[in-house]
Amino acid sequence: MHGIPGHSHDHDDDAGDEAGPDDVAYGSAANDGRPIRIGIGGPVGCGKTSLVASLCRELADELSIAVVTNDIFTTEDAEELRRQGVLPEERIVAVETGCCPHTAIRDDISANLDAVEALEDRLGDVQLTLVESGGDNLTAIFSKGLVDRQVFVIDTAGGDDVPRKGGPGIASADLLLINKIDLAPHVGSDVDRMVADASERRSGRPVIAAAVTKPSGVDEIAAWIRGEQRDWASATA
Repeated sequence: MHGIPGHSHDHDDDAGDEAGPDDVAYGSAANDGRPIRIGIGGPVGCGKTSLVASLCRELADELSIAVVTNDIFTTEDAEELRRQGVLPEERIVAVETGCCPHTAIRDDISANLDAVEALEDRLGDVQLTLVESGGDNLTAIFSKGLVDRQVFVIDTAGGDDVPRKGGPGIASADLLLINKIDLAPHVGSDVDRMVADASERRSGRPVIAAAVTKPSGVDEIAAWIRGEQRDWASATA
């Protein structure tokens, strides 16, 4: 591993205009005893559902996990996770947003927040809730009212110029993942360049390059989540 498009309408060229790092930065929010909620966003096809599946496999034996997925008019991502058996079916809930994915995770979070709270209340033992956004562009930032940390995913097949384009997802997510590094030689992408360009825009926030479907592909990401969950839980101890 190295030490990180899209939606039917692309806003990459003006991505930096929608929100700046100060507007979307996440921090140590007050902990009211609920589980930590981590949002996973990024362009269509970058590997968000694969990341959620791999994280569930990696962490389910040590953490009680719940998952909420977002699609516009289907429940396809949730159905895929259930089909793979990464968690018991009752731990996976789908939200049909009926609108552009970024709207349902940033502008009107009510459907997602209702689903998250109902799932956590019903299960009762949740330690980690993963909220997967539907595929969107580089502006897909989660509201701080919905999640406590955000992982933003891009991939080498999207082009190695994507980190240079910037945008709030790349600049301000708590963790930036450059996925599908195994494909880089086949699509002409330079992973080291992507990591360097991303790091320049992230003010020291972590960047991980990985192939999440490969053996050990989520080791670094899972380690980061363990640390965030541990810090969150200790805030109420």
